[in-house]
Amino acid sequence: MSSGLHAPTVPSGPTTQPVANGRATHLTLPELQRRKDNVEAELKALGSVLDSHGVNMNTSLLTPDGFPRADLDVAQIRTTRARIIYLRNDYKELMSVIERHLHEHFANLEDGDEPVEMAAGGGVSGLTDSVSETLDPAFAKVNTVTPNSPAETAGLKPGDLIRNFGYVNHGNHNNLARVSECVMGNEGQNILVKVSRPGPSAQELRLTLVPRRDWGGRGLLGCHILPV
Repeated sequence: MSSGLHAPTVPSGPTTQPVANGRATHLTLPELQRRKDNVEAELKALGSVLDSHGVNMNTSLLTPDGFPRADLDVAQIRTTRARIIYLRNDYKELMSVIERHLHEHFANLEDGDEPVEMAAGGGVSGLTDSVSETLDPAFAKVNTVTPNSPAETAGLKPGDLIRNFGYVNHGNHNNLARVSECVMGNEGQNILVKVSRPGPSAQELRLTLVPRRDWGGRGLLGCHILPV
């Protein structure tokens, strides 16, 4: 049976380094976010490798009498599975480090009884006309917008209902924690925000926010939101 096997050929994918035992605690949140994205991308690629062989993490690679299956590249599948297990553990540790960073961020905001503070906003307003598309449910409501802040410049107004904030939506916002994660991980970059604006002429808007520290006020946006 062994003659049908060959050396593993699974690609290593994007380089990732272990984050366990505090080895990633020195990274900034944007760096952690990029690391997380790399791990997710590699896990997806490795999942595709298993799919190409018609197996998953639990498919038996042995015949009923205990020999490696001749119809499968057992060596590559085992190598791929081992890498997936390693990355899943890496991902779990990485998310723990990110969570600690977020807790520290929220602790720094506890000097006042304020709701979650978002960060984004910037030079060019991204308001557009109403759009025709399938809309995600709103998960947050804009509570206040600071005058002359990036949020105001971008077009956000109190009462706006947020449907999407970058990659964050109703199904994954985790009580708004991922909004802060998205913002801090994308400082200086555009974040697409889809909002509904209630009123006599209800609007569905797409705003472009750019997290920015130098606008002269608190936070990166100058906007508070609450879950709905």
